[in-house]
Amino acid sequence: MRKTRRGIISLQLLLLLFTGSLILLLMVASLLAGMIGFRGYIVEQLEGHAHDGAVAVGLSLSNAIDGRDAVAASSLIDATFDSGRYLVIRYKNTSADFEIERRDRLRTPGVPGWFVSLVDLPIERFGQRAEVVRGWQRLGFVEVVSHPGQGYRDLWRMARQMALGALLIGIVALLILFFILRRVLRPLAGLERQAEAIRNRDFRSRAPEAGTRELARVTSAMNQMTHDLGALFEGQAKLIQHLRRMSNEDRLTGLASRSAFEQRMSVAVESRDSRRQGALVLLQLADFGRCNQLEGRQAADNLLLAVAERIQAFVREHPGSFAGRRNGAEFALFLPGAAPVDAEFWVRQLLADLDGIYADRSAGRDVAVHAGLAATNGHLAGTRELLAACDEALRQAQMSRETDCKVFDTTQSVQHSVEQWREHLESSLDAERIRLVYQPMLRTVDQSVHHYHVLSRIEINGEWVAAGIFLPMAERFRMMARLDRIVFRRVLDLLRQYPLQAFSLTLGSSSIADAGFRDWLARTLSEEGAAVLARLWVYLPEDAVHHHRADVGNCVKLMRRHDVRVLVDHFGVGGVPFSYLRNLPFQALRIDPSFIRSIDTHPDNRFYLESIVPIAHSRGVEVFVAGVETAAEWHLVSVLGVDGGIGYHLARPGDTLPSV
Repeated sequence: MRKTRRGIISLQLLLLLFTGSLILLLMVASLLAGMIGFRGYIVEQLEGHAHDGAVAVGLSLSNAIDGRDAVAASSLIDATFDSGRYLVIRYKNTSADFEIERRDRLRTPGVPGWFVSLVDLPIERFGQRAEVVRGWQRLGFVEVVSHPGQGYRDLWRMARQMALGALLIGIVALLILFFILRRVLRPLAGLERQAEAIRNRDFRSRAPEAGTRELARVTSAMNQMTHDLGALFEGQAKLIQHLRRMSNEDRLTGLASRSAFEQRMSVAVESRDSRRQGALVLLQLADFGRCNQLEGRQAADNLLLAVAERIQAFVREHPGSFAGRRNGAEFALFLPGAAPVDAEFWVRQLLADLDGIYADRSAGRDVAVHAGLAATNGHLAGTRELLAACDEALRQAQMSRETDCKVFDTTQSVQHSVEQWREHLESSLDAERIRLVYQPMLRTVDQSVHHYHVLSRIEINGEWVAAGIFLPMAERFRMMARLDRIVFRRVLDLLRQYPLQAFSLTLGSSSIADAGFRDWLARTLSEEGAAVLARLWVYLPEDAVHHHRADVGNCVKLMRRHDVRVLVDHFGVGGVPFSYLRNLPFQALRIDPSFIRSIDTHPDNRFYLESIVPIAHSRGVEVFVAGVETAAEWHLVSVLGVDGGIGYHLARPGDTLPSV
């Protein structure tokens, strides 16, 4: 999920707010200045109106009528007052000693009271006085106060018009400013996305060079820096990939080298962390030396490439299996979880294909492909014993001039057949008879628990069988999605039950490639709380990245949207270029145990790990290791800067968790 920094205002919004505030301030100041000026004008008008009214009434009382006649004076004053333009008219006759007064209350219809209080016209300035005389005789005086109601109405109308005009001008100005800023600052959005991509160690993003001169220069510099960083990482990744191939892959066929194959097989067969049942197969093209002499080196190399390609296809058809080239025309295969009967059946099918490839490239000569097969059991529990038994079976097969496969004869094998495995798995999944065990991933800094990795067990004939034994069969039978659903739900329960702990689980390759499982996963994640998902780690095997790149990408994006952290498991054996970390936002990787086993005595593996750690850290990716079984291994990986490790030396898997 992409994270954004909350609480920090954008530059565009900040400029809009600042400029909008200035515009508002100018509009308010303009409105106030206009209102103050218009108010002064209204006051002067009302003062003049009061003066004119007083003079007019005084003259009327002096000349038009007899000012000493109270009735006539009252009629004149009433006629003048009824116009509604005066608040007070008062006539004081000093000679006849009488007084006439008409007074109205202050009314401002259509004008809100708050506006009247705000404007507050000075009524005391609207009163004027005029003398009433007849000839040389002074009869009295008249006082007139203009009614300010019309003034308030004029001011209210003017205020509304000015406010509306200011509002329209302000809106138009803000819109114009918004589009100007949007156009000018558009390159900043590209720079922001590019900076976010760099922060996430993604060097593919490029910002368009547009906008002002200064922004164009900054954008150009950022693009150049991104290109240089991407090229640097790409170069480092290619170098490490090249070194890994030099030390772990056969240069001609691309299969694992002899030492790398035996190292990985020893982990599968002997490691307490992942000990599993399986079958070892040794394949050899008979009389290959003669083919090399007659057909030439190039033709022989092409033959080996064709054979290796078919073996790689066989490996893809059997999840969990791996292959290598031992020497010359001899190849090796390891089939985890396979019983001798099933392994022999599959190997004979493979031999038929290889025999056809060999015959097509041998110019009509008689050819043969021989295979020896040995399965792990109580007597063949070690790598050396298994290789010796398989060599013996291969020598027996080589006694035949035809393509043949021999199985090392042992009466101790108690392995289950394919159909028995299918029945056991279906029974366990239908009843959800699955047991979880927990193994801590410890930090190298202080050996505190980083998270607990959840492993599954199934019950077969009263015995709990480890995941390393039955998972290859579950992958083969396309049952991993069902198993992963069960384990995933239980891990979510653990996260809710232990709010201070983080947990992890591994998803199978077939689950990741299953669209139905991904849909179920999306629904499950959307229904779960963010606090729970923030403590969840999901391991994705590297071979899934190799064979299901698009599905892995969709799965990673889905989990990152929900803040679930994703780790690449079995890193280094998936046959994938290291550069995929540039395109997929993984948070960590876990080095395959085959690189860690006896790393203190394998300088090639040490150099590989020593090269991986700084590059991964430079991209913000944590590095963990699996299969730590000795103190020397743990000490060395700690010195090399690894973030954490898991293995029997550190802690055994257990079915209980410490109380927290």
